[in-house]
This record gives sequence, structure tokens and C-alpha cells, in this order.
Amino acid sequence: MNKTLVIFNPTARSDRAAKLRSRIEALPNNPVVRLTTTSGDARRLAAEAAAEGFDTIVAAGGDGTVNEVINGMAESRSTLGILPVGTMNVFASEIGIPQGNLERAWEVIQQGHTRPLDLPQANGHYFIQLAGVGLDAAVVQQTTTESKKALGPLSYLLTLAQVAAVKPPSLVIEGDGIPTREGRFVLIGNGRLYGGPFPLFKKADLNDGLLDVVVFKNQSHWDVVRYFQAIAFGTHLALPDVEYFQAPLVRVRSTDEVPFELDGEVCGVLPCEFGISPSKLSVLTPRD
Repeated sequence: MNKTLVIFNPTARSDRAAKLRSRIEALPNNPVVRLTTTSGDARRLAAEAAAEGFDTIVAAGGDGTVNEVINGMAESRSTLGILPVGTMNVFASEIGIPQGNLERAWEVIQQGHTRPLDLPQANGHYFIQLAGVGLDAAVVQQTTTESKKALGPLSYLLTLAQVAAVKPPSLVIEGDGIPTREGRFVLIGNGRLYGGPFPLFKKADLNDGLLDVVVFKNQSHWDVVRYFQAIAFGTHLALPDVEYFQAPLVRVRSTDEVPFELDGEVCGVLPCEFGISPSKLSVLTPRD
């Protein structure tokens, strides 16, 4: 049997999606291609593929598709491949997968070079790149599919302006052996990048057994602009109301109902415990 399965999320049922599907099906070695039709399909298809014995399961989509596939295959022996054809492809950027060139990304998969990476988890859900609590998760939650299709990444910025106008929650961040901290929103990273090209987590390593945590103390419109400007210039860790630390386990709680997101998908509300799975995830990456 063919040992490589591609799970393709054709976000919009459009001519572009149909052409992209044809290009994927025409890739060398004739991969099996299965399409998602609704939220949760990629997770189900990945679990089925792992049970069927596929050696390589390829997520063809954005970070949300990657997250679903990981949650479907995480406890199997299958290896993850990435074809970054979604709206946001931060994890692909993190591990050096070529973007905007389907054939080059497929070459990475065909070369067969794997890396074992940390597999973070939060309340039973796995993630690979980023978790957000508060502001970030609320933006994901309130950005509509129609807006993302029409505006791409800009849609998140428009929602951000609306969310920042609402009174922020108070968060308590704690863990074994670390001081208790308070903040308005929190970002937790496995890799270095956030939102695309921005190295938010300066010390992050995908295989160090640690989560990288950035706590933001305020959340007015001015604060949000100030934070993201500093992130763009790489100076955010010098701000007096931003804290950065590393830990293998972090708990976040609040008296408010606060959402958290994993790799761009809202997965629940606080309280939440973030940690590192004892299992590693095998991922196909460029040799260099």
C-alpha cells in the first residue's frame, strides 16, 4: 500500500482549491489524498490513517490543520509532514519548510529527514507551536471564517482592535518551582515564532523539554499597540510590564471565563494546565 497520506483542507470550495488538489494529487510517488469537509475531520482522518498503518501523514493546510492532524496521530508511530497551503503557516516557517512552492515542500517530505520534537499539551489537547490565553485566544475565537477568506491575516488585526476595547480578565500564572505571576494575557511557545516571522520566544528550542512563557501585564489599546510594536522590533522583553520565563509545567487560572487557543484553534476555557508530553513527535524537516 502507499505509505504516505495527505490530509488536505481546501478551506474554500473554490477553483483555486480544486487546482491545488490536482497539483497535490500529481506530486511524485502518487500520494493518497483525503479531503476535510468540516472542523474535526483532519483529526479523524489522521487517526484513521495511523490505524491503517500509514508511515507518513501530511497536513496540507495551515496551522489549524496541522494541530488537528497532530491530535489524531500523536500517539502513533507515524511521522508528520507539512505542506503549508493555509492562511497562517507559522510552524512550517519555524522548521524551515519552503512556502509558496508546493513542489519544494514536497521534496522535504520525500527526502525523509526526521527530527523528534517536543509535543506540548494543554488539558488533554496537543499543540506544536503556540498557545495563547486571553487576548490572543479571543481574537481567534471572534475572527470569522468569512473574514479570514476575504482578508487573510489582516482579519485578525481588525478583530484585535475590537477585543482590546473590552475590559481584560485578570490571570494568575503559576507552576511548580516558579513564582506566581499575574497578567492580562499570556502566550506560551514551543518554537520561537509568533504570528509569522516574529521571534517572540527568544530562547525557545523545539526539543528542550521546556515551555516558553510571555506574560503581558496590561491590555488597553495603547498597551496592545506598544506590545506588538515592540514584538515587531524584537524589543518586547525589555518592557517593564512584560515577563518571560521557561518552565516544564504552567497553570493558568482566572475568576473570569477566559478562552485559550492552541495553534490558532480555540480549545477551551480556563483553568488550564500546560505541559510537555513524555512522547516525542517525529516531523519531516529540511536537512539543514
